[in-house]
Amino acid sequence: MKNLESTLEVAAGLRHVAIIMDGNNRWAKQRGLNSSAGHEAGAKRVRDVLDACERHSVDVVTLFAFSSENWQRPTYEVRALMSLFTSYLKKEVAAMQDRGVCLRIIGGRERFSPRLQKLIEKAESDTKAGSRTLVLAVDYGGRWDITQAARKLAEQVQSGQLQAADITEQLMQQQVCLSDLPPVDLCIRTAGEHRLSNFMLWQMAYAELYFADCYWPDFDGAAFDQAVEAFHRRQRRFGLSGDQVEAKSPGAEMKRA
Repeated sequence: MKNLESTLEVAAGLRHVAIIMDGNNRWAKQRGLNSSAGHEAGAKRVRDVLDACERHSVDVVTLFAFSSENWQRPTYEVRALMSLFTSYLKKEVAAMQDRGVCLRIIGGRERFSPRLQKLIEKAESDTKAGSRTLVLAVDYGGRWDITQAARKLAEQVQSGQLQAADITEQLMQQQVCLSDLPPVDLCIRTAGEHRLSNFMLWQMAYAELYFADCYWPDFDGAAFDQAVEAFHRRQRRFGLSGDQVEAKSPGAEMKRA
């Protein structure tokens, strides 16, 4: 019974929102602009998202900023994205500190310049006291995440610290990115695409999916509100039956009375 109640308690809340920010290039192309202009317009939406998350008491928001597959894009676009990322870290850290936002970066860092790696470390250190969390997934892929977690466990087995038979889902959970944060409750993808694109495959096992037709630079606070409203209209079951969820939902006792 205790496990049932804890599961339903998790189901009721919206603690972690993940967003696949898609459509910057198409937004720019519609307006006769280059891709850099689209990415810059998209970056400006991050503050709107933070405002909306604060309004809805969301503790964690994770933004898919640059996938491990994005390195295959044209060189000029990759350079522009890295430049924008660098500029964002320089300009926004002070505002994050003022707003009580803790910044975390997940993904591989080996392909970043030493200068950018140091900037990331400083930004994370300067904002670590924040009570709410903004996660930027940069050079990140869900398969990479699971692979690096499995590699860590394999190393423990090889060194004799762990027996292969003792590997559990909980041990894997401890090794993936953001293991100390709540799992994703709601994943939003913009630009009308209906796929996950290798994003947080482990962390989104039970996430609700919401697909918005607008491009990311047009995704404002009102659009975020619509996604949250859709989330709260859904029944999250986590493997339970609908009757079990209904029986323990708020107001069920009053109805029976």
